[in-house]
Amino acid sequence: MLFRGLANKILASSTCSLMMKALFRRDGFLRRSISAAAPVVCSEVPRLPQDIMMQIFSLLEIPDLVRAGSVCSSWHAAYTTLCATAHSKLQQTPCLLYTSESIGDRAMGLYSLAEKKAYTLTVPDPPIRSREVIGSSYGWIITADERSELQLLNPITGDQIALPSVTTIGQVEPIYDHAGTLCKYKYTRYTAYWISETQPQILDLSDLRDYLFYKSFLSSDPSTGDYIVVLIHLPEYQLSFARAGDVEWTWLPPYTSYEDCQFQGSLLYATTSLGEIDMYDLGAPAVARKIILHKVKSSVYERIYIVQAPSGELLQIKRSDDECEHDSSLELSKVPKNTTSIIVHKVDHTSEKNLVEVDTLCENVLFIGRNQSLCLCAKEYPQLLPNHAYLTDDDYLDVSYLKDRRRDIGEFDLESNRIKEIVSPQLWSNSPTPVWLVPNPRRMSRLTSHS
Repeated sequence: MLFRGLANKILASSTCSLMMKALFRRDGFLRRSISAAAPVVCSEVPRLPQDIMMQIFSLLEIPDLVRAGSVCSSWHAAYTTLCATAHSKLQQTPCLLYTSESIGDRAMGLYSLAEKKAYTLTVPDPPIRSREVIGSSYGWIITADERSELQLLNPITGDQIALPSVTTIGQVEPIYDHAGTLCKYKYTRYTAYWISETQPQILDLSDLRDYLFYKSFLSSDPSTGDYIVVLIHLPEYQLSFARAGDVEWTWLPPYTSYEDCQFQGSLLYATTSLGEIDMYDLGAPAVARKIILHKVKSSVYERIYIVQAPSGELLQIKRSDDECEHDSSLELSKVPKNTTSIIVHKVDHTSEKNLVEVDTLCENVLFIGRNQSLCLCAKEYPQLLPNHAYLTDDDYLDVSYLKDRRRDIGEFDLESNRIKEIVSPQLWSNSPTPVWLVPNPRRMSRLTSHS
């Protein structure tokens, strides 16, 4: 709180405030790269030791951090050092990341909940509107391109990492034409316990991703060079993983029906559609399953999430939805769905059922969807509403096959069980589905404001 107050005081000082306002008004200021911005004479702005400036800057949201880093050479040095420090703590309010026809095929929109304002991020090829987004963790998204190959992408910096080929997943075989060019995939449905009676499917390159991928998660920030990426994939929602530098995916048989994952270091906690929670130590030489929670429900109607609360407790979230009232003649893809209920349980091994229902999140707030599930303290993020859940759509059938369907995105009040829009009119395209992103500004890229 001391540093937050100091940051506000410095940024509100008369000289600095006038200077910053002038910068904000400059047409296209945010369109320039940081290195291209003309610095202001340092004698006109507050001078503090770099470590203090870095602690202040770490409290700024992404747009303000860009602006502050462009004020003068000493502020620029503080922000570049902060962004280059692998383990620096940057407190960023989650933003809604999306694509839109209006901003082009190679750009993403970033809607700031803190500023109630949208920005445009230019990202590298392949064109982002031709990809599917299947995960978001630590400021990076996991995408599947038109060849169904996977990439890690930091939309803020533009950094991109190719993941092991999809052909190293056991259920996938490449098919080449007479010239030796990859032209199709052979997709076989099987698990460790089950083989489908249907014949393997021959799929176009871009179609495989819709049949195969559900969600993906990261253990840590890839910019450190040390991370693990996990896939929940079909058939039967199995797990596969790859460590940094791996050239192939490692399958985690024989268990299935996973819905959500949460990392604590190298420990992977995975919850199933029946409420089971399994733990795997992916840093161990031999990876084995440890049961944390047995089956707690018989229905798979609700979607299940797992998240660690700020207190350290493990929470399990149940989300129900329903189709809105509609004309029976409408196509299914035109019928919107909304979340109707969110129920929170605390994992408690001292109770008879090992789960205790939580009546209220109190000061906490949830972010759930096709991203790493988050539980944050609203006191540390004053723009967020306590006892609310911020939602994006992750229903597999909807995001993979009903791509024109309006997405179930909104701000859900757990007390009233009501959902309201994040912003109106809708800024995003329905496909690829929008996700929550905690911006990671290391190696800051260009931000462009748009309305």
